[in-house]
Amino acid sequence: MSSGSPRRAVAGLDVVRFGLTPVFLNNDLELLSRLKEYLARRLGSEVMLVQRRTYEEITSLLVSGQLTAAWICGYPYVTYREQLSVVAVPLWRGRPLYQSYVIVGAERPADRLEDLTGDIHAFSDPNSNSGYLVTMAALAERAQRPEEFFRRTFFTYGHRNVVRAVASGLAESGSVDGYVWEVIAELEPELAGRTRVLLRSDWLGFPPIACMARLREARATIALREALLDMSNDPVGAEVLRLLRLDGFAPATPSLFDGIAAKLEQVRRAG
Repeated sequence: MSSGSPRRAVAGLDVVRFGLTPVFLNNDLELLSRLKEYLARRLGSEVMLVQRRTYEEITSLLVSGQLTAAWICGYPYVTYREQLSVVAVPLWRGRPLYQSYVIVGAERPADRLEDLTGDIHAFSDPNSNSGYLVTMAALAERAQRPEEFFRRTFFTYGHRNVVRAVASGLAESGSVDGYVWEVIAELEPELAGRTRVLLRSDWLGFPPIACMARLREARATIALREALLDMSNDPVGAEVLRLLRLDGFAPATPSLFDGIAAKLEQVRRAG
């Protein structure tokens, strides 16, 4: 279908408010412009991209009904999964999965998590799976907490900022989204090259697009789901996916995020 075809547009929708967190590289103006263009045309309505600095702010807007849908992280999704429903999940390298990385300076002689004892460690966001929860769970397995294991921790509120913090020496190690690190390694090899991946987590559900559960069959939600699932077949949609380094979007069941829920439970049990 050509980018100008109205055949799939859904006329008469109210303004669609689509929330974005730093789970992706949201400072790319071309990407945001193309995403908005694609969704507005396919939904046949005005689309407002809503960005906030933290995951908590976007999640709060979503669960309070102030957003039509949002691209959130798997951690807040499992936290609120009684209230939320998955609209679609991105496919990265053919699968709806990603990993969390623990990174260190490129030249640092470290081989395992225990070698990072006493570090200044950078986390992404307190509600990020890959940028916080996974490392929390790894420490809980060792009966440790971050404030005991590390000398100091801080939040950068962006995965790219974790990479920058470690690359510059501001932090000695960091917890980061593996997908984001890989994209940075492709686009900014000099920056990523000043860091090294020390640990990779098991494969976990990729950050999903979610809506309020009571609205999962609403007309706007259905139209948004169809637009996301068909993105790879549209020239503008394909450009958005190329900029994101994603293959497309797919349906998903809540069980995709069971691995993240297990890590959350592990941290809760550790107290």
